[in-house]
Amino acid sequence: MKYLITGGAGFIGSNLARYVLGKGHDVVVLDNFATGKRENLVEILDKITLIEGDIRDRSVVDSAVSGCAAIFHEGALGSVPRSVDDPVTSHDVNVNGTLTVLQSARELGVKRIVFAASSSAYGEQPASPKIETMPALPISPYAASKTACEAYLQAYAAAYKLETVSLRYFNVFGPRQDPFGAYAAVIPAFVSKLLRGEPPEVFGDGEQTRDFCYIENVCYANWLAVNAPAENCDGRPMNIACNAAVSLNQILNKLKQLMNKDIKPIYKPVRAGDVKHSLADIQLANKKIGYTPLVHFDKGLEQAISWYTENLK
Repeated sequence: MKYLITGGAGFIGSNLARYVLGKGHDVVVLDNFATGKRENLVEILDKITLIEGDIRDRSVVDSAVSGCAAIFHEGALGSVPRSVDDPVTSHDVNVNGTLTVLQSARELGVKRIVFAASSSAYGEQPASPKIETMPALPISPYAASKTACEAYLQAYAAAYKLETVSLRYFNVFGPRQDPFGAYAAVIPAFVSKLLRGEPPEVFGDGEQTRDFCYIENVCYANWLAVNAPAENCDGRPMNIACNAAVSLNQILNKLKQLMNKDIKPIYKPVRAGDVKHSLADIQLANKKIGYTPLVHFDKGLEQAISWYTENLK
């Protein structure tokens, strides 16, 4: 079978491409390389069909969608801080791009779409862990755009009988995650700083917690979702995480121990749109698609450090 991965040159998309190839299927990658990287695909270029283009361009999307059994829709303009800086572009890419993919799937007969939703939809919900029955309370344009996409996935399931699944990722980390730039994710940013002997930067007091989820768990969840019973594919979101909270200070201490580094971090003001605590209830994903995490945080961190140490030299 042939599967389309939008944003397939990004961190999650490129790992997912390898995962689907490993299952013995054909992969089409659609990416405009705005944030994705060609080097993420170098060793699998001869195994995939690569289409360079924008998810807002209907003709390009149609060419990528044609003949595919299902779509893994990972393509988006990520990062809360980026969306605060430029909310219009985040909305345009994330919401209009998703609508374009949905319309293409609907008209070309692709029945199932698995969407990369975001835990940022919960905002500063006081209750913990976060459960899907809570109302969405986005506090950043990025979160608002992802929440809007979830609504479209549900609407297309109801109105057009598309089989849609929204996976709310919680702080995914692992190989090929960009450690550089203003919007780098926290774990690769910490690791790259420590490798260079520089102090890591922490926004806030470091006591904020996240439910970090190793990339292998996310790939596994996507594969479960694309093979789930049709009656469970109604677009309603489900959490993908490990149901374990870890603070940024705890991560730094683990990294310094694992990497044999003793460098004090620099603490900076909290960034707009950042939530204080994030922990997932993952019972719904277990019930609907059979998801349980395969790799927990400590093991995932060891594997990530190994990859970064080798590839960031």
